Amino acid sequence: MFKLAVLPRDIKEKPEALRAKGLVPAVFYGPKESSAPISLDSVNFEKVWKQAGETTIVTLQGAGSDKDALIHAVDFHPVTGVILHADFYVIEAGKKLHVSVPIEFVGVAPAEKEGHIIVKSLHEVHIEVSPSELPQHFEVDLSSLTNVGDHITVADIKLPASAELKMDAHETVASVTEAKEEPVEEAPVVEGETVAPEAAPEGEAPTA
Repeated sequence: MFKLAVLPRDIKEKPEALRAKGLVPAVFYGPKESSAPISLDSVNFEKVWKQAGETTIVTLQGAGSDKDALIHAVDFHPVTGVILHADFYVIEAGKKLHVSVPIEFVGVAPAEKEGHIIVKSLHEVHIEVSPSELPQHFEVDLSSLTNVGDHITVADIKLPASAELKMDAHETVASVTEAKEEPVEEAPVVEGETVAPEAAPEGEAPTA
């Protein structure tokens, strides 16, 4: 589990001033938590964000009692990529979470080696799960895709014991389609168009 030291934030202090001091303005809230402004070290937060993403519990320390939360949203500067703001959703003890868990594709499909196309149709799975069993991602092994028509569905993904699927289990995650060559189109011949005879070599009569 990841831990982040946070500081209570005075909302009168401008975000630009906080960023100049190497801090990220943020806020936490939840079903049992009123919205509260905080700030945190930008370097530490960026490290945690890259590893935890939005599906790993992060413990916030320094704003009263420790709070287990998910990184709910992160805003970036559109040009520099600098983190501008972060939202944390404090989870309620004993309650399941409704989350979208990303899919990570692994392995190589034999069908791809045969020149066929692997279509990855889904990139996250919607579940409701206990916080203690919240997965960071689901691995989907493509090595089972051998022939055209083979496919992997959501039902093929192994869920944690406490998880309840919140989407169609028959939805396709990845499948094999046949690679087809594009037909070569010939230039159309316009009706009534005449083709000029080829020029004959010097000294020979042209053919009709």
